[in-house]
Amino acid sequence: MTHVSLPAAVATLALAGVTVGVAQQPPIFKSTSELVVLHVTVKDRSGAYVSGLPADAFRVFEEQRPQQVRFLATEDAPVTVGLLIDSSGSMSPVRDRVIAAAADFVESSNPQDEVFALVFDDDVRAVLDPETPFTSDVAVLRRALSDVFRPAGRTALYDAVDRGLRQVLRGSRERQVLVVLSDGGDNASHIGFTAALISTQASNTSVYTVALVDPQGAESDPGRLKKLAATSGGASFEPRDIAGVDRAFQQISSDIRHSYTIGYEPSGGHPTPGFHRLRVDVRAPDGRTLVTRTREGYHAP
Repeated sequence: MTHVSLPAAVATLALAGVTVGVAQQPPIFKSTSELVVLHVTVKDRSGAYVSGLPADAFRVFEEQRPQQVRFLATEDAPVTVGLLIDSSGSMSPVRDRVIAAAADFVESSNPQDEVFALVFDDDVRAVLDPETPFTSDVAVLRRALSDVFRPAGRTALYDAVDRGLRQVLRGSRERQVLVVLSDGGDNASHIGFTAALISTQASNTSVYTVALVDPQGAESDPGRLKKLAATSGGASFEPRDIAGVDRAFQQISSDIRHSYTIGYEPSGGHPTPGFHRLRVDVRAPDGRTLVTRTREGYHAP
């Protein structure tokens, strides 16, 4: 597949062979084209993933205006994944279970995925050695988390999201994902929720959130985690207990493996600066009702 570098929501695609195109024909691009790239999850009404859809099953709308799909990819391509783990004092009782859930997540992922991890309390810290910031080795991640993940202090959630969105772009995979485990509260960040939300919208990273809410935690705010996930095209989970965290991580791993990647060139040329709202509809060849999930829109520079 064509390599697409995605430092922001609008990407520049260099001329090369695209593996899957509209109506199974390789699309013809200019030497460079401004593309909007979307990751789309499709399910039926029972919640089962739907695979094998052709490009002409998808209809993309930007600000209610229909757009022409220029390429479609469906393969289980490796991704760059960032695990962002709340390391504030409230996580101390579940520390070992969180480490186990994170290791299980990596073990169930594509073997070619590259993973980094950040923990956040009063500040944000990398889990892996700066010389080797990514790994696909479960044992390496588990040892590093055991050394670095020592819950204490407050919660710098928004700073962690901002740093994660920047670090995920240093990976070598074409698609980027963040998985955030927290209660949604924040009392230590240097940036606010609005800044973190805009950074998420300006990125092409899918954000998945797992809200492990402390019933005694007055500052818990799972609604903000849900908003970060929804605006990026990811999904949010609110497990009732630590056992549910492992199930949520496994569901996220499966979700990443069952996504379509589609791209279009905005009609009318280069998009105007600001936020552009998106919608993707899918018509199944057999007439089934399908449900899509993708990001709400993108910020054009």
